[in-house]
Amino acid sequence: MAFRSLIRIFERLFENTPVRKSSNKFDFSLTYSYLCSRRRKKMAEEFVKKTRVGSIDMMRSLTMLLMLFVNDIPGTKDVPHWLFHAAYNEDMLGFSDTIFPAFLFCVGLSVPLSTDGRLMRGDSKFSVLCHILWRSFALVVMGLFTLHGDEGSEGIPHLWYALMMVGAFFLVWTDYEGLHIDVPHRLATILKTMGGLLMVGIVVWCDVMGKPFHTGWWGILGLIGWSYLVCALVYLFLYGREKALLAAWVVGIVFCMLSQSSLLPREWFSRCILLPFLPGGWTGHALCLSGMAATLMMRRLGEKGEKLRLTVLFLGIGVMMLCLGFWAHDYWIISKIQATPTWLFFCLAIYFPLMVFLWWMADVWGKEGWFDLIRPAGTATLTCYLLPYLWYPLRALVEVHFPWEWYNGASGLLLSLLYALAVIQVARLMEKVGWRIKV
Repeated sequence: MAFRSLIRIFERLFENTPVRKSSNKFDFSLTYSYLCSRRRKKMAEEFVKKTRVGSIDMMRSLTMLLMLFVNDIPGTKDVPHWLFHAAYNEDMLGFSDTIFPAFLFCVGLSVPLSTDGRLMRGDSKFSVLCHILWRSFALVVMGLFTLHGDEGSEGIPHLWYALMMVGAFFLVWTDYEGLHIDVPHRLATILKTMGGLLMVGIVVWCDVMGKPFHTGWWGILGLIGWSYLVCALVYLFLYGREKALLAAWVVGIVFCMLSQSSLLPREWFSRCILLPFLPGGWTGHALCLSGMAATLMMRRLGEKGEKLRLTVLFLGIGVMMLCLGFWAHDYWIISKIQATPTWLFFCLAIYFPLMVFLWWMADVWGKEGWFDLIRPAGTATLTCYLLPYLWYPLRALVEVHFPWEWYNGASGLLLSLLYALAVIQVARLMEKVGWRIKV
């Protein structure tokens, strides 16, 4: 009886530790497993903090800042043509054409760190797989809603469509556990359900009014979702095999070129190998895989302290991509809209050298503080991306307008830059109360 009482004491100390009911002996092996799981969780939390790579956050912050900036400059007069997107058949790399691929590159940069963090926390590979699928689904859904809103919807004024859409997104994907106020689980479930029903109602209403949802080009978030899916699955299934992962990066680039060439029969090759139902012709996936490869190389050489070797490697990759871009230009134009390999190579020729520069700035010299003004753009990136879908309709509803003379030349560009910084500061205020979108 005394021994059984001792067992009950242990059960209270370790509430989640199972005890075999069929035996009077306490299962210390299970207790040890429980302690190890708690230790592993603590190690995972420390791992996530340790691997919060400053250079990656800086890259995301810069990318989001520039995304907000270039999305606001259309309509500004007397602005250099090279700042805008190139037309469909225009052979040009506009400044705006380099921002979205930087997003995909940043997604790939984060995949190894997020996946490793979950596995270190004790999640099974199946659990991580489910998370990848859910995250991809969420991004694709948001992409389709934003695409439909940009094209216009019948029966729902554009302003109200945007407000309802973003409201539904925040209801469904707000991180309620991260809020600084206590939100009961039941209330969080009710709010998520309301957001889901609002989204379903929008889809049904648009269909009834003769403007059904369609995939089209999937929207920015949709393309990010598909590319993330491919990159994260590759990393998960080849986990721990760095050489295989780097080979997958090369294969992704080769598939990008093959998907836009006539070297192999499309009848069977495209259908069976290139998986044409994945949008982007593998160019987006190659950008994501490039980011993944960059993180693997930074982690391997950075841990060994081989700073010079990493610098030479990234600069060498940049030069190689530049040479490949000039070679590919004989076969394809530079086009973001067509997602040509030439566009891929020239973008990577920018990102790898930029990444090693930011790595020196943040991870070697510790100058992350220089980017504090735009830091929320790197830690609450999705929130920053969605806020303009609230700002523009609200500004139109309350009729807030600046003098038209301001939207001209340098003053117009400065206004767009101030707008981008203002959006990021709103995200900062939201972060202070723990309010952010999490998928």
